[in-house]
Amino acid sequence: MKKTPDFEAATDFLAARGRLLDRRVFERLFRGGAAEPVRDAVAAYRNADGGFGHALEPDCRAAASQPAAVEMALRIMDLAGAWDERLVRDAVDWLSAIAPAEGGAAFVLPSVSEGPHAPWWVPAEGASLIQTGQIAGLLYARGFAHPWLDRAAQVMWSRIGTLTEPNGYEMFGVLAFLEQVPDRDRAEGAFERAGPLLFSCDLVALDPEAEGETHSPLAFAALPGSIARRLFDADVIEAHLDHLAGAQADDGGWTFNWPSWSPAAEADWRGFLTVDALRVLRANGRA
Repeated sequence: MKKTPDFEAATDFLAARGRLLDRRVFERLFRGGAAEPVRDAVAAYRNADGGFGHALEPDCRAAASQPAAVEMALRIMDLAGAWDERLVRDAVDWLSAIAPAEGGAAFVLPSVSEGPHAPWWVPAEGASLIQTGQIAGLLYARGFAHPWLDRAAQVMWSRIGTLTEPNGYEMFGVLAFLEQVPDRDRAEGAFERAGPLLFSCDLVALDPEAEGETHSPLAFAALPGSIARRLFDADVIEAHLDHLAGAQADDGGWTFNWPSWSPAAEADWRGFLTVDALRVLRANGRA
């Protein structure tokens, strides 16, 4: 029998422990809530420069704007049907103003040091496949045109063309970009080369019980229409959906498998991931 989540337990978990933002997204996705409260909750993390910060990305807790927080803002507004053109344009204008010389978006800016942050948020030179690809994919999905996006696409095509040893997080950016970029013939050709790197570079854990900081097939192909879904057998996907549904904790929420460095960040992530687990399970016929 296919495992399914307990929505009432998740509701109680979010009410007790979730951010207002995640409660608003939950209401929007599963309780018929309006889009405006989601938009307003996202906007509360906005800075005067047009970017987003203030721990919208829970592991970057400084107030200053960060590309990762912009990605999170766009992702939430997109999935909740709360897309706001003005907020998006201001954020992408900010990305353009602080872009690396080649274009795209940096992994993290030095301003991350102005507040608490996870130890893996270390500034690096140049554009990041992670942030550039994920933000570009969201903008393409929404048909949002901007000069930043044109340069970001050039970065992604160039990097994907020479990609040999990505890490799992970089593949999130690669796949997000290839799933949405309008040139579908080129995207399919690039995917044929890049997709198998998930296996040759040992980036995906096919065993649902794999321990440690691993990425399941659902991390790369969460939805039935995901570009990478074709890489996985149906029984593998079903096993990981069973595991995801069964990973709901006794308190009604879900948690993560990467290091926890801050109680506040842990709480924020658990609320976000609880809503996301429910979203993925429903999209795959488990709720």
